[in-house]
Amino acid sequence: MNEPSDPVRYDVTDCLATITLNRPDALNSLDTATKEALRDAVTEAAGDDAVRCVLLTGTGRAFCVGQDLKEHVGLLQAGDGTLWQTVPEHYNPIALALSTMPKPVVAAVNGVAAGAGAAFAMAADVRLVAESAGFNLAFAGIALSCDSGSSWWLPRLVGTAKAKELLLLPRTVRAQEALSLGLATQVVPDDELAGRARDLAASLAAGPTAAYAAIRRAVAFSATHGLEESLANEADLMARTGGTSDHGEAVAAFLEKRPPVFTGH
Repeated sequence: MNEPSDPVRYDVTDCLATITLNRPDALNSLDTATKEALRDAVTEAAGDDAVRCVLLTGTGRAFCVGQDLKEHVGLLQAGDGTLWQTVPEHYNPIALALSTMPKPVVAAVNGVAAGAGAAFAMAADVRLVAESAGFNLAFAGIALSCDSGSSWWLPRLVGTAKAKELLLLPRTVRAQEALSLGLATQVVPDDELAGRARDLAASLAAGPTAAYAAIRRAVAFSATHGLEESLANEADLMARTGGTSDHGEAVAAFLEKRPPVFTGH
């Protein structure tokens, strides 16, 4: 049961899991409690067969501005060695679960997405971005390397040269530029973002989940393998999805001239 003060809210309705970062006064920055809650929510959604789509968003003016720098500075000044464990213990599991779970992920970017927040949005399959929102790969601005998969996703979305530019010379990439670069899938008016994102995610949650999972796997595999291996992987995934009940339903619906009703299996 969610409480108003929870740093991350997790709700499942009609096979759609909505994960909401809920520290609006801190621009949804990631302190330890928030990172742990987000990791646990994403991991739960990934492993729950009843969840067929995940919607990730934030409250207030920001989507997520990345690491909570107040906590970071406090740990740094205290010489707390746990500070540098947060990437393998928190950020990496979050990014990996978002990008590999066997169901689609939609990011509703309601405000600025910076640092790890930008990387988490990039791990989604679809990014709906509010007109007032933007992305900032802010790592170099605080003399740190990039994390949370940003070095993996960014070159694939915008190309290697542009990725290095945005990482080495961080600035806020506003919504329309993000759309032209491929960081945003759609740009929508601020007051329409929540409804449009929910409708899209609900549509995906009612879709052929096993096929979506196979497509995610195929794209990730082909990004790091040659053509021959990728073709063989596609053939294997095609055979697997061909045996699903959803494929049988799609064929029956086509023959009966009606919309299919998918169960996700």
